[in-house]
Amino acid sequence: MAPQWIGDAVMTEPLLRRLRARGERLTVAALPWVAPVYRAMPQVDAVIELPFRHGGLQLRERRTLGRQLRGQFENAYVLPNSLKSALLPLLAAIPRRVGYLGEARVGLLTHRLKNPKDKPPMVAFYSALSGEPGVESDRPALALPDAQVGEVLQRHGLARGAYVVMAPGAEYGPAKRWPHFGALAAQLDRAVVLLGSAKEAAECEVIRAQAPGQVRNLAGQTSLAEAFGLIAGAGHVVSNDSGLMHVAAAFGVPQIALFGSSSPLHTPPLNARAQVLWLKQDPDYQPPLDCSPCFQRECPLGHFRCLQDLDAARVRALL
Repeated sequence: MAPQWIGDAVMTEPLLRRLRARGERLTVAALPWVAPVYRAMPQVDAVIELPFRHGGLQLRERRTLGRQLRGQFENAYVLPNSLKSALLPLLAAIPRRVGYLGEARVGLLTHRLKNPKDKPPMVAFYSALSGEPGVESDRPALALPDAQVGEVLQRHGLARGAYVVMAPGAEYGPAKRWPHFGALAAQLDRAVVLLGSAKEAAECEVIRAQAPGQVRNLAGQTSLAEAFGLIAGAGHVVSNDSGLMHVAAAFGVPQIALFGSSSPLHTPPLNARAQVLWLKQDPDYQPPLDCSPCFQRECPLGHFRCLQDLDAARVRALL
């Protein structure tokens, strides 16, 4: 049972790799907007797109699908901590159901792990469901055939490695969105491709207007699979702490990850070619950011220093 966020889905890849290595055949049940992540994992044999809406129990639909899946699976790994995510494996009568304790799931899971008190790295959090040791060093990896990447680049008239992808959105809220993408784009001498959801298209258009000759706004105009191809073929990716940040990390693309209200100690881009900028860790930045990380959707103090004071020139120097 897959998480509902793209970044979380990417961070489950090492768990699935571990399960496949010990001989398990893997089917992932995922919501439609997350399913393309699992189609970029060679160890996944099949993907079931769940017919559920975001929010709501939808018990009738879960019972119907549960009856259809009965007798097909021996094990279920329930990656989200919600009650509803554990219902389908129970309704499908899967005998062994593994997951973390949460939302009164004691009767729904047969094998339960305790939730850590602190915020551990999320990749290790998911990989621990395998029951195997040494999960602290796990790193997600995604793969697309070269021909598929080449087809996407040809469709958009782009050359591999010759453009920068910027992902200025962050689903969680404004406190994770760096405000200087437009200023950075205006300083570059390379083509820039803006990626994001349809909800972020207007924000990306504001960025495009600051460097109209070289910035292409594709927010809301690509499928997730197509966005993966554009990221895999990019020379660099610049992003907030977001799902597309984790996608870039899993493809091993050179990237700059910008952190403000969240922490790279909890959800880092696990990529040897990643550069993380977080003023919380900058000893020269004064006064120190004692408020960071706050993990809030909006700056609770109103100043937004954690990302406002991270200027475009500092990011440009790394490209």
